[in-house]
Amino acid sequence: MQSSTGHILVIGSSGQIGTELVNRLREIHGESKVIAADLNIPAEKGNGPFEQLNVLDNSRLSELFSTYQVSEVYLLAAMLSATGEKNPLKAWDLNMNGLLNLLEAAREGKFQKLYWPSSIAVFGPTTPKVNTPQLTIAEPSTVYGISKLAGERWCEYYHNKYGIDVRSLRYPGLIGWKSSPGGGTTDYAVHIFHEALEKGHYTSFLDKGTTLPMMYMSDGIDATIQIMQAPSDTISIRSSYNLAGMSFAPEDIADEIRKHIPDFKMDYAPDFRQQIAESWPSIIDDSAARADWGWMPKFDLPAMTNDMLRNLKKLKGVNA
Repeated sequence: MQSSTGHILVIGSSGQIGTELVNRLREIHGESKVIAADLNIPAEKGNGPFEQLNVLDNSRLSELFSTYQVSEVYLLAAMLSATGEKNPLKAWDLNMNGLLNLLEAAREGKFQKLYWPSSIAVFGPTTPKVNTPQLTIAEPSTVYGISKLAGERWCEYYHNKYGIDVRSLRYPGLIGWKSSPGGGTTDYAVHIFHEALEKGHYTSFLDKGTTLPMMYMSDGIDATIQIMQAPSDTISIRSSYNLAGMSFAPEDIADEIRKHIPDFKMDYAPDFRQQIAESWPSIIDDSAARADWGWMPKFDLPAMTNDMLRNLKKLKGVNA
């Protein structure tokens, strides 16, 4: 696979997605080509370049574009759904103005291609819950969802008006073992694996029967890179593509874990995140992504559970 001509800048590189995306991009393009950037300096910076960055700081952004001759940007810095509800104005400022800073930089010709993630949080209580279409009612009930829906409109606007090559995916809940989740409503599906191995018990903050769209992180990273590598003329949607992997409720993942840890127990203590989850779809129709650029997930619930437990056992030094 050929390296890109310029450098790739990943903003929000220390988060759940950024950690794995940076590693995968460096495997493809080479360590020196991929610039990891985050507000927080990680304990381990990895083998490639790292720059401290607040995405709201335009002068610092310009400095990095100039220093590295950036050609592509992945903008992952955001305040997620559960955390955003605790500080809505700060969430709006980061999620919205961070995106606008990058769209303006692209308009000014400082780089050529932008990836920005949206989310199933753009949907709300009035959205069809089963086989949620690509084009449908979107009336989000969280500040995170509101910022993502507004961001989708801005991305489409900048593409249509200025020709900006911006690409986006509506992520479902993402589950991975390499880093901690970042304060989202679907985080239980990561916590449950850690607690199963460490304590044999988990208390879910979402109630039984709460089915949500989910995806293994490996598939999420694949989709992100795949949409960015797709020819521009295959991208028909410049707001954000629906993306699906699997759908399950807390008891489904608990049942799957018991196939590996028979004595695992789970109970339920729903909190404020339950109301957020109930406003979201349960099954997503991602046929547009499959048709336009060949999206196809590799992991279902059994395969994901097996891979999560296998890797976490190694990470934690737990005997199989």
